[in-house]
Amino acid sequence: MYKKAGAEVRVILTGAASKFISPLTFEAISSNEVLTSKTESWANDNNHIDIGKWADIFVIAPATANTINKLSNGIADNLLTQTALAYKDVKLIAPAANTAMYKNPTTQASLKMLQLINYEVIKPSTKLLACGDEGEGALAEVENIFYKTAQVLNRDAFWINRRVIVTGGGTIEKIDDVRYISNFSSGKMAKALSTALYLKGADVCLITTKKLDDLVEGIYQIDVESTTQLHEYLVDAIRVSKKGIMTKATLTDDSIPELIQKKPYLFMAAAVSDYKPRYPQSGKLKKEMIGDVWNLELEKNVDILSSINKEDIFTVGFKAEMDKNSGKESAKSMLQNKSLDAVALNYVSEHSFGSDKNAITLFTKDLEVDLKEALKLDISLELLETLSKNGK
Repeated sequence: MYKKAGAEVRVILTGAASKFISPLTFEAISSNEVLTSKTESWANDNNHIDIGKWADIFVIAPATANTINKLSNGIADNLLTQTALAYKDVKLIAPAANTAMYKNPTTQASLKMLQLINYEVIKPSTKLLACGDEGEGALAEVENIFYKTAQVLNRDAFWINRRVIVTGGGTIEKIDDVRYISNFSSGKMAKALSTALYLKGADVCLITTKKLDDLVEGIYQIDVESTTQLHEYLVDAIRVSKKGIMTKATLTDDSIPELIQKKPYLFMAAAVSDYKPRYPQSGKLKKEMIGDVWNLELEKNVDILSSINKEDIFTVGFKAEMDKNSGKESAKSMLQNKSLDAVALNYVSEHSFGSDKNAITLFTKDLEVDLKEALKLDISLELLETLSKNGK
């Protein structure tokens, strides 16, 4: 995944690791010479000192219990531990060990120590292990390791420890137990925004009608269906977000928690149904009961953005329009009439629901910024950068 994302990768292989996979395999994948005890050279930077100077981030995966305990005690008896000892920046460590070895008090103490000395731990998975035991200790999913690496490289002081709520998808309004009213919203923009916020270091809560099994681990997801459910969970999430985040300056048990109080954000990307059936039914309505013509009575839904308490939370509304001539005026009207801090306008006539790309015009009281067509993740990152640069 690193290579596909455009990163340059270099691999350090211990003697033990070489028993499982050959250096040639990693050389083919990385397109770089692998650092081993046989290839270490002081005529170039393929050595345990210079390779650390070259790297932007150091990922140790998998990290055995033996390696974890060596690192915490400063033991440098192989190329991996020597390089780690010499590397000055953040190091990511992804444990992989038998459950008993991983949960051994010595290993756990070592992991706590490593977090005090510029290591960040990627929590292992719970599954059937190679030894036949089932429990915590399996290497984290490759996607989680990749996104954690990307987060460390992309974290922004503006967004770190800031609570952010994102809503997404089209709400579902029940007609009966088998039919409903909804819209074509795919939830992709909300997913992209949540991912971008995670990469920037925010504490993200995604409230969505589209259940996502491939969401980045570390993003808290709440699944809803109707506008009423979305409204209820959103009100509660806003209440929690205003409490700030308790962190510890250190990870020792006697450290004093510190309250990080940053203004929370709400990105209201969900496509909320304007109307809902007035009399939703239980069971299934039979067409024989309905007849040839069905006059379905609807009533106006709650206007979530107008009704929620937006005090002390920066609120960004999303506006989807078809007509370019009236779109901008509609977005400006929404900004004022619903007392929002910003509105993100896009034209579904150019980027239909479900598209992987988008283009947005961002409106605030002081700004009008065009974010050109790009993948939704790239657009989301640019949107966050624009808001943070302008202190929004």
